[in-house]
Amino acid sequence: MRTASLRKLTVGAVAAGLVLTGCGTTAEGGAASDGGDGPVSGLRVMVPNSPGSGYDTTARVVAKTMEDVELASGIEVFNLEGAGGTVGLQRLVNEDGNADLLMQMGLGVVGASYTNESEATLEDTTPIARLIEESEAIVVPADSPYQTLDQLIEAWKADPGAVPVGGASNPGGPDHLTPMLLADAVGLDPTTVNYVSYDGGGELLAAILGNQIAFGATGIGEVAEQAAAGDVRILAVTSEEPVEGVDAPTLTDEGVDLIFTNWRGVVAAPGISEEETQRHVDLITEMHDSEEWQQALETNGWTDAFLTGDEFSEFLSEESQRVQTILGELGLA
Repeated sequence: MRTASLRKLTVGAVAAGLVLTGCGTTAEGGAASDGGDGPVSGLRVMVPNSPGSGYDTTARVVAKTMEDVELASGIEVFNLEGAGGTVGLQRLVNEDGNADLLMQMGLGVVGASYTNESEATLEDTTPIARLIEESEAIVVPADSPYQTLDQLIEAWKADPGAVPVGGASNPGGPDHLTPMLLADAVGLDPTTVNYVSYDGGGELLAAILGNQIAFGATGIGEVAEQAAAGDVRILAVTSEEPVEGVDAPTLTDEGVDLIFTNWRGVVAAPGISEEETQRHVDLITEMHDSEEWQQALETNGWTDAFLTGDEFSEFLSEESQRVQTILGELGLA
């Protein structure tokens, strides 16, 4: 068993969101505020993994919210998959000075940039905001032989290789850290876990439904609808408190000493001006304060975790160090 410091991971600690904001374009091609003349335009938001993923879902919810409250119009959300989000990260870094391109990201990109030894890092970007945190879910197909978390853990501990777990994260991301920390918490060597990585929540859900894996670890928002429809069964959630609208206990309710939450945020390209950075922050803040966004939080089971500017920058640096430390302590790095 490892240190107690691994047991509780919240937004203030590693465990590992999306934020969308935008600025219109000036005649010189730079970002511009609406100047009181209406919604801004020209904003593009890159999702660094597949359609149907938690990043993708959040991006499109936020884009809709931004447009519903008339802060922006015609937001283009597009996907650029690969390497746990680091392909998109490299693209963003290459767009030096482009204030009209943002990237949705979260703990998964933090972990992937470390484990993939990415040339581009989050330190090369302009941090804008952290917006939400979200519980992970331990989920099985509806016809799974595991009716309870205890049954799953018993089989898992007996033969880890025969009980594969899937997630939509590369090593170091939230869906990877969840089963590794869960294994550690129940007395299973994390290095024996048979983890299968999928590029996005859509691919992971297909694997769960197709019984290609014994169970999945993923953001609650990616499986809540399928659970309500009876297609999958959520055995537990990783948050401190039960998730409203989800019929599942917490890990601590089930006697497992682990609390874990994922987070999501947004970064901009490097080389943009302080004024352009502040315009993004101001627009996100205005969206965050809207009734429409508060409703979106409730609808999607997200927890408000708003943090901007320098504070978000400091948080990113801390998360990077914590991911590296925890992977090392688990014997995975």
